Amino acid sequence: MPDVTDWSSVYQYRSNMFPALETELKQETLPDPYEDFMYRHLQYYGYFKAQKGNLPNSATQQHVWKNNPRFVLSGSFGERDELIPDPLQKEKLLWPSCLSSAMHRQIEAVSRDSFMLSSPLLKSRQLLHDEFGEVNTRLREPRDLFAFFSGNGPLQAPRWPIECEVIKENIHHIEGVPPEPEYFYQPTGNEKVPEDNTLLFESRFESGNLQKAVRVDTYEYELTLRTDLYTNKHTQWFYFRVQNTRKDVTYRFTIVNLLKPKSLYTLGMKPLMYSQLDANTHNIGWRREGNEIKYYKNNMDDGQQPFYCLTWTVQFPHDQDTCFFAHFYPYTYTDLQCYLLSVANNPIQSQFCKLRTLCRSLAGNTVYLLTITNPSRTPQEAAAKKAVVLSARVHPGESNGSWIMKGFLDFILSNSPDAELLRDIFVFKVIPMLNPDGVIVGNYRCSLAGRDLNRHYKTILKESFPCIWHTRNMIKRLLEEREVLLYCDFHGHSRKNNIFLYGCNNNDHKYWLHERVFPLMLSKNAPDKFSFRSCNFKVQKCKEGTGRVVMWRMGILNSYTMESTFGGSTLGNKKDTHFTTEDLKSLGYHVCDTLLDFCDPDQTKFTQCLEELKELLQQEIHKKFYELGQDMDLEGSWNDISLSDIESSTSGSDSSFSDGLPVHLLNMADELNKKKMHKKKKQKPLQTRKQRNEQYQRNNLIRELKSTEDTPERAGFASTLQKQPTFFKTSENTSSSTIKNEKPRMNEVNGKDKGTSLDSSKTTTLILTKNKETMQREKPGFIVSCSSSKNSTNTSQDPAADVKPNWSRSRFLGTKKGRSTMAVYPSLHIYTYP
Repeated sequence: MPDVTDWSSVYQYRSNMFPALETELKQETLPDPYEDFMYRHLQYYGYFKAQKGNLPNSATQQHVWKNNPRFVLSGSFGERDELIPDPLQKEKLLWPSCLSSAMHRQIEAVSRDSFMLSSPLLKSRQLLHDEFGEVNTRLREPRDLFAFFSGNGPLQAPRWPIECEVIKENIHHIEGVPPEPEYFYQPTGNEKVPEDNTLLFESRFESGNLQKAVRVDTYEYELTLRTDLYTNKHTQWFYFRVQNTRKDVTYRFTIVNLLKPKSLYTLGMKPLMYSQLDANTHNIGWRREGNEIKYYKNNMDDGQQPFYCLTWTVQFPHDQDTCFFAHFYPYTYTDLQCYLLSVANNPIQSQFCKLRTLCRSLAGNTVYLLTITNPSRTPQEAAAKKAVVLSARVHPGESNGSWIMKGFLDFILSNSPDAELLRDIFVFKVIPMLNPDGVIVGNYRCSLAGRDLNRHYKTILKESFPCIWHTRNMIKRLLEEREVLLYCDFHGHSRKNNIFLYGCNNNDHKYWLHERVFPLMLSKNAPDKFSFRSCNFKVQKCKEGTGRVVMWRMGILNSYTMESTFGGSTLGNKKDTHFTTEDLKSLGYHVCDTLLDFCDPDQTKFTQCLEELKELLQQEIHKKFYELGQDMDLEGSWNDISLSDIESSTSGSDSSFSDGLPVHLLNMADELNKKKMHKKKKQKPLQTRKQRNEQYQRNNLIRELKSTEDTPERAGFASTLQKQPTFFKTSENTSSSTIKNEKPRMNEVNGKDKGTSLDSSKTTTLILTKNKETMQREKPGFIVSCSSSKNSTNTSQDPAADVKPNWSRSRFLGTKKGRSTMAVYPSLHIYTYP
């Protein structure tokens, strides 16, 4: 036996005694896949923070334990809880019992400093053992997944889900026993249930609009409206239901996300309320309710578009009632369908009212088209009828248009003699609801395409805007068949009271001011509802895609947008009162009555209205000159003026600017436009030599006529221009260019073409055509008109009622010989007519 103090000998002896164990411990082993997976898994979720090198290698342990099963169990339930912690006891178990006591002492001393025998390789907890100490081949779940109690340190704190909010205070209770027995509660039968007075809101019904309601106090609620679908704006229309009401309690409602800076609520308009109990018991429908009404800007400013708030208080008439609130009287798609069904089932009305499908909307809803006219006796009589086109609800939140349309249909479908006469002389094309999708979902302005349809009447995208495309196409075909006397689209207005029209100024002197006659007649037939002074006839560039402008450019002279207020009237007997549905329906009747006056063979009313319009025109011009600080004599020239700049713009209307096409449709529209232009483009036919010679002679003749223009006339005209005030200088260049480009008058042409070989009739036709084209594209920057031979100092004198305007007057009468020097007026972009 070697010396016990020779440590190398002891280590050599141990190696000789247990060669297999030494070989296995020295052998390099691969990491256990399960151990490696659990290490990464626990470290990823933050449950294990030890170094990987501290982990036991279970592959080595399993082999050792399998071949050396002589281990004891310290624990319970058949699991090996821990190897005996004392290294001396571990070595005793591993060494055979035949060793002497001296050798045991030597080995114990070595084991205290030995790395191999004290290595954590023998401390695996992954293997399960049975009650006899045998190793089980099944691995148990890692103990690090659970909060394992350890007596060597503090308790692990409870781990909360990250969504929970936890206070830092440590809650502790003592344990105590009550001194007396605690008996059960004996019910008395007088117990009260706590009262829940929270209002129940609902808007998930047809045309409803309310996104959420927040209770901020016992009887106070903040309401948020839903924007139009697929947009982030257009919050104006609201329509919702409340339940669980309490009588004689003052509630406050505040809508917090309105977008318009101005509203009729600042002018006294009240919201509408409907009580179900009052409707069932007293036959009371919608009524105006509300106190402490205020429309104001929201104080929250986050750099985005500012919001505006509407707040009001109200007391409900009954307990446990079901009530509704709305911006205006609702008129749903179902209401329209019920009305049209009653018309279709009426044996008399169905004879002269034909119900057809114009198209299907994006959601598949039917867009109805009504054709109303009495049967004609002959084809000639049918072809002689003029057409009238009416539409409504292109903006779904403007339900006032539907009520006017209902009044019109009630009258035109009745057995009234005036209605029968209208059906005899007209063909009515009626589209009562242009945007059924928006009406159904409770939008204020847009369709399901997320766009304002009244900005896309020029669209070529049939699939994206089917209602508008088919409407324009229908009117286009109608214009090929017959004359369309009038087009009118019914709308609502949220910032101006009364009812009024937007029209289009006509540049044709033959029909000068004619577009204003129908609105003026309507104001006389409904003086307490319709305001002519609120009408506007200016055509702005931003309104080129609207229905009235597109139809006007297609050739309909009387093309209008009828705006009816959400509020009420400031006129006559109805001053300072809200409009009701009966008021709006009565206007539909007045439209029919005015149409009869407008087309009366006796033109007395028409002529009277024209004369009145001319007087109003003079007043407006004098007012404009007064604002410019000038006193002008308009006698003889006032009826040559267009009101395109005298009038204010229609920017105060409720119409929004176009959002343009959706991004994914821009390329499609460009491609369709290119194809359309390619189809229209035709190769210009080549001219023969004879045709080229004739064209050359015509051009020479025109140049000769220009060069022989009367020189004294030009000199007199130039002297007139020199007398202009200083603020006219901006228009001098425009005026001069206009004079230079002026085409010769017919009497001069007839006198100077005798010596040429050019045919006189051809020359006349050419000059007229050229002159007409020039008139349409030129806008003189100032007025040059003649003073009457009988000079009058009264500039406000009304025209004689029996004298018609001299429509055939030449453009620059002041340049003719024998006329006095012309008066020049400020630049108002005013037209001069031939």
